[in-house]
Amino acid sequence: MELAHSLLLNEEVYNQLGEFQKAEFIFEWLQFLEKLLPVTSRADIRENQKKLVEQLTSLLNNSPGPPTRRLVAKNLAVLYSTGDTFSVYQTIDKCNELIRSKDDSPSYLPTKLAAVVCLGYLYKKLGRILGNSFTDTVGNVLKAMKNAESQGRYEIMLSLQNILNGLGAAAIPCHRDIYKAARSCLTDRSMAVRCAAAKCLLELQNEAVFMWSTDLDSVVTLCFKSFEGSNYDVRLAVAKLLGTVLARALTSKQTTASARHNFRRISLEEVMELLGTGFLRGSCGFLRASGDMLKGTSSVSRDVRVGVTQAYVVFVSTLGAQWLERNYSAFLSHILDLVSQSHPKVIQSQMDAIGCRRCVSFILRATVGGLLGEKAQIAAAKEICQAIWKLKKVVDTAMSDNNLETRISTTDVTASQHVLVCALQELGSLIHGLGTTAAPLLQDSSTGVLEAVISVILHPSISVRLTAAWCLRCIAVALPYYVSLLLDRCIERLSALKSSPEGVTGYSFAVAALLGAVKHCPLGIPHGKGKVIMTVAEDLLCSASQNSRISLQRTQAGWLLIAALMTLGPAVVQHHLPRMLLLWKCIFPSCPKDLETEKTRGDSFTWQVTLEGRAGALCAIKSFVSHCAGLLTDEVVQRLLPPLPSAVDLLTQLSSIYKSYGNSLKTPSTVYRHKLYELLAVLPPKTYEGSFCAVLKELVADLTVPDSQIDASTFLLPPLCHENDLLLLGPLLQETDHRFIEEQLLLGNSIAGGSLEYDPYSIYEKVAKGDSVPKPLPPVLSVISAATRLFGVMFSHVAESHRLQVLEQLLNSIKQTKGSRQQIVQLNVVSAFSTSLKHLANCKGSLGPEEVRRSALAVVMGALESNNPLLRCAAAECLARLAQVVSDSAFTAGLAQVSFDKLKSARDVVSRTGHSLALGCLYRYLGGIGSTQHLNACVGILYTLSQDSTSPDVQAWALHSLALIVDLAGPLYHVHVEPTLSLVLMLLLTVPPAYTEVHQSLGRCLNALITTLGPELQGSSTTVSALRTSCLLGCAVMQDNPDCLVQAQAISCLQQLHMFAPRHVNLSSLVSCLCVNLCSSYLLLRRAVVACLRQLVQREAAEVSEYAVALVKESREDFTPADVNIREIGLEGALLGLLDKELDQRLCQDIKETLTHMLTSMAVEKLSFWLKLCKDVLAASADFNTVASVDTTQEEETAKVDDGSVLTSDSDERFHPFSNPRWSTRVFAAECVCKIISQCENAGSAHFDITLAQERKQRDSRDDFLVLHLADLIRMAFMAATDHSDQLRLSGLQTLLIVVRKFAAVPEPEFPGHVILEQYQANVGAALRPAFAPETPPDVTAKACQVCSAWIASGVVSDLNDLRRVHQLLVSSLVKVQAGKEAQSQQYNESTSTMEILAVLKAWAEVYIVAVERQKNQSDAHNHCLKVGNSAEESYKGVTSSTSGLLDLVQADLGILSKLWLSALQDFALLTLPSEYALQLPAEGGTFYTAETIENARPHYYNSWALILYATALWLTSTGFIVVDPDEGVTNLSRPVTPTTMCQDSSTRPLVKSPEDVNTDRFHLILGIAVEFLCSPRSDAAMENIIACLRALQALFDVPWPRSKIGGDQELGVELLNVLHRLILTRESPDIQLAALEVVRLILFAAQEHVKEKRRSAEVDDGAAEKETLPEFGEGKDTGGLVPGKSLVFATLELCVCILVRQLPQLNPKLTCSPAVQSGKHLLLSEDGSRLVAVALVILSDVPAICSPEGSVSVLPTILYLIIGVLKETAVKLRDGQLPLTVAASLQALKGLLSSPMARAEKSRTAWTDLLRSALVTVLDCWDQVGGLLQELDEVSLLTAITVFIMSTSPEVTTVECLQKRCIEKFKITLDSKDPLVQCKCYQLLHSIFQHPNKTVSYPYIHSLAPSIVGKLQETEKAKPENAAELQVIQEGIKVVTALMATAEEEHRAHLVACLLPILISFLLDENALASATKSAKNLHEFALQNLMQIGPQYSSVFKKLMASSPTMKARLESAVKGNQESVKVKTAKHAKNPGKSSSIQLKTNFL
Repeated sequence: MELAHSLLLNEEVYNQLGEFQKAEFIFEWLQFLEKLLPVTSRADIRENQKKLVEQLTSLLNNSPGPPTRRLVAKNLAVLYSTGDTFSVYQTIDKCNELIRSKDDSPSYLPTKLAAVVCLGYLYKKLGRILGNSFTDTVGNVLKAMKNAESQGRYEIMLSLQNILNGLGAAAIPCHRDIYKAARSCLTDRSMAVRCAAAKCLLELQNEAVFMWSTDLDSVVTLCFKSFEGSNYDVRLAVAKLLGTVLARALTSKQTTASARHNFRRISLEEVMELLGTGFLRGSCGFLRASGDMLKGTSSVSRDVRVGVTQAYVVFVSTLGAQWLERNYSAFLSHILDLVSQSHPKVIQSQMDAIGCRRCVSFILRATVGGLLGEKAQIAAAKEICQAIWKLKKVVDTAMSDNNLETRISTTDVTASQHVLVCALQELGSLIHGLGTTAAPLLQDSSTGVLEAVISVILHPSISVRLTAAWCLRCIAVALPYYVSLLLDRCIERLSALKSSPEGVTGYSFAVAALLGAVKHCPLGIPHGKGKVIMTVAEDLLCSASQNSRISLQRTQAGWLLIAALMTLGPAVVQHHLPRMLLLWKCIFPSCPKDLETEKTRGDSFTWQVTLEGRAGALCAIKSFVSHCAGLLTDEVVQRLLPPLPSAVDLLTQLSSIYKSYGNSLKTPSTVYRHKLYELLAVLPPKTYEGSFCAVLKELVADLTVPDSQIDASTFLLPPLCHENDLLLLGPLLQETDHRFIEEQLLLGNSIAGGSLEYDPYSIYEKVAKGDSVPKPLPPVLSVISAATRLFGVMFSHVAESHRLQVLEQLLNSIKQTKGSRQQIVQLNVVSAFSTSLKHLANCKGSLGPEEVRRSALAVVMGALESNNPLLRCAAAECLARLAQVVSDSAFTAGLAQVSFDKLKSARDVVSRTGHSLALGCLYRYLGGIGSTQHLNACVGILYTLSQDSTSPDVQAWALHSLALIVDLAGPLYHVHVEPTLSLVLMLLLTVPPAYTEVHQSLGRCLNALITTLGPELQGSSTTVSALRTSCLLGCAVMQDNPDCLVQAQAISCLQQLHMFAPRHVNLSSLVSCLCVNLCSSYLLLRRAVVACLRQLVQREAAEVSEYAVALVKESREDFTPADVNIREIGLEGALLGLLDKELDQRLCQDIKETLTHMLTSMAVEKLSFWLKLCKDVLAASADFNTVASVDTTQEEETAKVDDGSVLTSDSDERFHPFSNPRWSTRVFAAECVCKIISQCENAGSAHFDITLAQERKQRDSRDDFLVLHLADLIRMAFMAATDHSDQLRLSGLQTLLIVVRKFAAVPEPEFPGHVILEQYQANVGAALRPAFAPETPPDVTAKACQVCSAWIASGVVSDLNDLRRVHQLLVSSLVKVQAGKEAQSQQYNESTSTMEILAVLKAWAEVYIVAVERQKNQSDAHNHCLKVGNSAEESYKGVTSSTSGLLDLVQADLGILSKLWLSALQDFALLTLPSEYALQLPAEGGTFYTAETIENARPHYYNSWALILYATALWLTSTGFIVVDPDEGVTNLSRPVTPTTMCQDSSTRPLVKSPEDVNTDRFHLILGIAVEFLCSPRSDAAMENIIACLRALQALFDVPWPRSKIGGDQELGVELLNVLHRLILTRESPDIQLAALEVVRLILFAAQEHVKEKRRSAEVDDGAAEKETLPEFGEGKDTGGLVPGKSLVFATLELCVCILVRQLPQLNPKLTCSPAVQSGKHLLLSEDGSRLVAVALVILSDVPAICSPEGSVSVLPTILYLIIGVLKETAVKLRDGQLPLTVAASLQALKGLLSSPMARAEKSRTAWTDLLRSALVTVLDCWDQVGGLLQELDEVSLLTAITVFIMSTSPEVTTVECLQKRCIEKFKITLDSKDPLVQCKCYQLLHSIFQHPNKTVSYPYIHSLAPSIVGKLQETEKAKPENAAELQVIQEGIKVVTALMATAEEEHRAHLVACLLPILISFLLDENALASATKSAKNLHEFALQNLMQIGPQYSSVFKKLMASSPTMKARLESAVKGNQESVKVKTAKHAKNPGKSSSIQLKTNFL
């Protein structure tokens, strides 16, 4: 194939190929040429032009296939337009000649068609250059059309379209001829020709004025005719033509040309009239209609009506949204008039009326719902209200006139019903779409929306009453605020109008509809409403029999209310269950005898009431079972059962009752059947086993002797077919944008589809997705679907023998019926049987013995050869299920064989299609095809069938089946891939485009083949690359196909290819194809486009985005509107725009995911672009005056954006890329802003640091940082937070919250000490204020509280007066909370007030916590300042004011808050009790929740308890647990339970509890909640909650009283430690572990205090005399044993070991022995790890303090092992001589441990001494073990450890000779170290040892080490220090010797001084040397002088002797002193103020 890639066709290669390869090769070459020609230079083209033209025109004679001929034509056109044009006339003549040819043979046809196509493309590209040749060409083409067949007519029409397009106005001379030809084609037999003709005429009307002026009427009539018998594509094309022509006629300006055409201006009324005629009278013309109308026979065919409906929508869309806004009222009145009484014929039958109403609803939805923005929609809703009021008046006058003559006009009343239904439906849909943005509409009293809707609830027509109820439901879902109000109002009216039949039904419908809405309103309704409704329902049922006029209505209304009540779910229903079960029991006779007597008694009316009531009861129970499954306990099921047998009994008697009492019982009995079947289908079959036989009998009768003669296949079968197979049946069953109206055409003539009045009970059910109003089918049909469902359930549960009887009965009944009736029975039987197989497969049941299988097979096989294609599909699926249930390979093979045999012999289309599909489906549920033999046979047969060009149907089904087999065979299919691919390609290149179904099946085949090849497609071998090229070629052919669904297939094939072999798919051409189809009118194509984009952007978002923009810039052709947008707002913006217009849920979801992927990968790079997109969407909704005030700096930044799409600044406010986006789009934009912030957070710190951002922006202006757009972020959050839409307000507040949290700490560089957010405090305040308005929904207020607390806590605002604004909002909420749950508004469920209260308390808790923390930090800082000195005092005062101020702000309300917090915690504690304590909970609920809404309240408590707990703990500690409210017993809050009075009976309750008790209660409350949570935090428990919980415990144990509680209760302490241990094991986060360790430390501290206290009091009691007999306190008593599980010490050790071993695994003795851990390798811990280890060590060193002496001995080895272990493992040298944190901690711990009093206590002293000696040995051994690794180990740390031992233990530990020797040895080694730092440290340590008060300790060291120190100092006389480190060593050495002189005895002292002085004097420099000396020499000089001046006076006698003996020394010293004095004098001259210094120095030098 690569050889085809050349400018000229490679003829050598071409001639060697076989027939089929030639076609492929040519296509590949032409494709390449199409890409090559536009980029080749003109010169090259001219050089080769002649040859190329020859090659291309010769291809015309080769009978090219459709795709090839199109490419030849395109290439010729491009060739002439870029090269020379002189030979073009020859080409045109040649084409004309080919067309004129008389050869009519089929083989010559492709050549003729190719010539036609060629002419079209040449004229399209070259246009007027071709001059006048076109008249001959057009004449020739039109002549050829006279005897062309359908393919020819199709191509000629498309060619003429191209010719017209190219020539424009120049073609006027031919317009009339073309118009005539197209007219005849528009009503052609072939649908493809009709579509082509419509496209041709659409092109023609651009220039042909007569089409929309003089000939307008005939064009319109023609279109109506064209709609007759049309398919979906024709309706789309013709509707587009009709809509466009009419729009053109309406808007055209009068031109001079049109003035000559006696042109009349046409008005909107006339256009509407024309369209209306088509809608009302169809295509029978304007004159002839009257005759038929008189006879009453004319009925408009449905396809005309549906076509006209689409034309209305095109008409309005073409004129645009603004036009619609201006002319809305005229348009509305016309549309509603279509179903009004002025055209009674249209709506004479209910079927027609339903169909017309659907069409009208569709027109309104597509125009008002699709085109208008929110403001315009509100205006539209007002118009609709006016219309409703007008009709209401007509009804009122008709109803109130009692005059008999005028009373006749009640026909008007019923006639107005359809208008009202349409108006109410549209009003409901509008408000539903507007959501909470519709609030102003409902508050507008002049419009009176609610009044209007409620006023028609009493309309005489039931369908109006139902639709009004539905409209109320829509209002309730959109505006949850109204649910309760409307319910109250309707219940009140219902009770008032109990005697009016309309009132009872109307208002009961309304209440039921509103109850159905509750589950869509998260905020719910007050719980008490359920009780009210139940009472009303009971009342209606009980009073039904009192008045026979309304007993029917009351019965129905009562049960309807109960059934609707069930949808509120178990929480509500459980309270009313007993009453409902009682009513259920009473409605049926209790025994068969009663039923008999009933039959004899009643008349037809009483039976009607009875049946209605029982059907209602069945419905209520069904509703109960479906919505309250949680209540179906065994006991309840037992109570449900008794009436069932009686209900079934009645079912069997229905026919006889119906015979006795006549026809009026027909509908009620059908409804009763339906409801009983529905109930039985949802009950467990076990419950009605006894009635199986009776029910089955009835079911079989219903299925085989149906009442109706309606073919119900289109609604029964689609759910039973496999969704893939439905694709075979054409677009009717697929999802389209017009599904809502197209459905009518599916259902045959006798039924138009469902409607609400067929089953009022559906008004409260959940709506099937996508449909706005529920559309239940007529009872006759719904009974059949219920019967098939129930049959499915029961058949799988009856005995196998019984199954056989049933199947045989069904088979017989099919045989006995004839004709159309037989098909209906067959259809019902197959549906029922298919359902039962599905059930059997699900419950893994078996079908039964051979006979059953045989009958089953007979049922299926009969259907497989049915004339109804849908039934064949269902039968094939049924066959697959049968094979699955039987699951016997022999049986399956037998089934396959039957189909093989049939296919070999049969010649008719029906059996060939049915059996070929059967082969494809057979293995669908058996896990795929496993036998190659079967596979080969299938492939062979299907290959043959798929090439049967006589029947496109057979081809399509066979190819579809082949695609299924490819999928099922998987890897087995590899051998067949090549031949199959060749077959698919051959068919793609040859099958005419009109056969779209074949092309679609080919697309599925190709897709399956690509999936089978999978990742192999990446390979580079020749076979693979050939396969890959073929796949790409196939995709290219399909992309060129005119059918949109085939294009969708092409896109999904390319998507698959891109997944498996991304490098080989040309991304730019794929993206361009996607962009072009982004706004296709075909839903499935749009879905394919977006699904493909979603996949592409996951890998290469940036590329996709760039290609899209580049494509729009390059392409000069006119693109669809979406792409115009791409130019300005990129692909992302276009997708956002599409999201706003699109109504299909699945598509919207995909668009959102695509945008999210693009955002995650590109938002950081294209920051300004994304933020501008979001801002445009959010600002589009805001009023423009607020938008205009954008600050200018932002503008400049956005203008500099680097992206390809040039974003101009918004200077021109009128241009707006997004016009009035819907609220859901705005919510998505707000969510995007939050995502952008989190993306930037991961991208780097510069996004949150303004100084850094500005620096980097200056360096590279293309860089962009989030912090520079802060103003925009705040504005977007503000716009969203203050919108009308509640969802948007929530998103806006969430955005604000994130912005506050992320930017709170960013400093403002221009004003140091301030933060960047401070300037926006007004915006934040303004965004929050509306959320606290009284009518705001609680969820918004709750979110706002969170933002308030975050804002106050963030510390952005330091000035208290500014803070007060936001603080005031919280205070106002607190006032509301104090009113308690009773005072909350009654609009929503009680749990919402719980939510709001807890949100407020949580917000206050957060503020309080922050205030306390800040005060704590402040006081720490304050103490620090005091240490530093007074200078800092002033600045400190300035700072405290704000923070202590914050605490003061809270302090005012703390009294109330603390009580509320405690109550909330108490509630939470109750709610967390296990279910077995449910009975102990207070009956009236808690403080903030009611007992009934306990389940809904739970999540709110879980959400907020942690911070409240922490705040309460802080408050209790701040009062130190001492303060108790004086009025604690009589709390001033009116609440049922106060924290102190809980769980006590009122009689035994003391009047006031003692403070101690109150405190204990509170202590246990907090501790209990914390422990309960920490015991088992759920895996998803938030980190914040765990941390808050631990902090609360820390706060709790910070004060003495709680510590005394936990210290005194050892079990409690152990328990708590175990919980913390478990937490540490399960949570890796270092923050959590550190917080837990802090709690452990406090618990240990508490235990220490407790032990100390006991020891102290014991000593006081016993007096010091009897010290011997003192009992032992502390753990381990006198044995030293610790009991695991009971021992605090053991628990602490366990926990610390856990931490240490987790961080340093080498500490684990088990591991150290194993070879895996190499000892000696040191790990550097992370910072967190080090902190954890340090804290654990501190805790360890405290442990002995809580042990008795014996206990301490038993734990000491462990503790020492761990401390020294850590020291050993982490003592590594760091560069700067710093000690690692862990080493410092271990030395600290060691010191603490060694100085423990236990080491001196007499009972433990000896054991301690032994152990400590061993420990010292271990430390000393560290040195020796290391060997070669010495360099790593830090000698200093080990030396320090030795020093700690020497200094802190009693002398007997270290004075053992052998130990002492080793220690001295170590010091000696270290003194000789080369490292000055080490030497220095060594001196410091020796300094402390030499000064040890106990001489036995210090002397040996002095004796051994002093000489060498002095020696070292003497050496330094010669080698002066080089740097600061060496200098320090010398200084330390001198300090040590000076210290020695002080401790030495008199006789040795002189000797020491004599050694030291010469050294010091040698360091002195004379004046000259001093000037030139280095810095360290100078410092040494000064240090020596100072020392000499100190030593001189101290030891003057020795000093004088020395000076006398050495004159040089003396001279040196004197000159130094003099020099010093002079320098001092110079200084004093400078500082004359301070004379004290010089005099003091003189005094010192006097001793000389």
